[in-house]
Amino acid sequence: MRAMMQILLVKTSSMGDVIHNLPVVADILVHHENAKIDWMVEESFAEIPKLHPNVRNVIPVAVRRWRKSPLSSNTWREINALKHQLGSIKYDAIIDTQGLLKSALLTKLAQGQSHGMDFHSAREPLASLFYHHRHRVEVNQHAVIRNRQLPALALHYPVPATAPDYGLSAIENPIPGEVLDKTGAAYVVCLHGTSSDAKLWPTEQWIALAHKLAKINLTMLLPWSNPAEQARATMIATQASNATVLPKLKLTDLAGILAGATANIGVDTGLIHLSTALNKPTVAIYTDTKPNLTGVFPSINDLAVNIGNKGQLPSADSVFEHVLTLIKQVK
Repeated sequence: MRAMMQILLVKTSSMGDVIHNLPVVADILVHHENAKIDWMVEESFAEIPKLHPNVRNVIPVAVRRWRKSPLSSNTWREINALKHQLGSIKYDAIIDTQGLLKSALLTKLAQGQSHGMDFHSAREPLASLFYHHRHRVEVNQHAVIRNRQLPALALHYPVPATAPDYGLSAIENPIPGEVLDKTGAAYVVCLHGTSSDAKLWPTEQWIALAHKLAKINLTMLLPWSNPAEQARATMIATQASNATVLPKLKLTDLAGILAGATANIGVDTGLIHLSTALNKPTVAIYTDTKPNLTGVFPSINDLAVNIGNKGQLPSADSVFEHVLTLIKQVK
């Protein structure tokens, strides 16, 4: 039996980036089956690695909050508590797939040999100065591929050529009671909100899509996280009898709803990557960004597709046809 390895993954943000790093856990365990894997992540995204059954400890950090008050006694108290927590374990490898100065500096708080991308590979080249070991990872590849390559190089196993295993396909979070009576027999979650207005899909397209989904007896569920998203969801629901605005939900509750969907559709947002990680039929709509490097990346069942591109606006007809195709693959 191989000796147990203690490994710390450093991938702090954002939601999509954290989800893109999930396949690393399964990759490591294929070659080091006794490995114990911890994960350092920004506090607002800590629920993502907590969903993975093979992540032992999730270690939240608050770099975004600390930056706002760097001289605060509370900030330094939290940083010292983090140092104390990390000091209790001697890691065999600390692997930073983020490649930013902030993540590289976080590796210095842990005990063990750190690994990161070299000067020509890291998103912020100066980050490479803080690692014990630097590895060349080709830049013009999808984020999932880059993430999977670095641990392979650090732990000396072959770079994976298989489809990624996000480790979340068996999730069975219960649907909250206040949502249960709104889901209908079959539903599609439509993730219409995103961090940038330029990435939005027009409201009239969502309404047209709702009408098409109604013809095949699918309910459209509309989550939201801020007043603007709530207003847009309400507007869609007033124009489509099969559309329902969900209450504001915690991430874990929304994950359960995504996991129970017939399919999920969304714009360029972290939640659409969560749908992919749950191995659900997923259509990702791109209008202002290029999906080739950071779009949804399907697992072995190939149930996710990116449509659109920077300066391109997919139609409701196109989205609906892709949804039908993916649903048929499941059946």
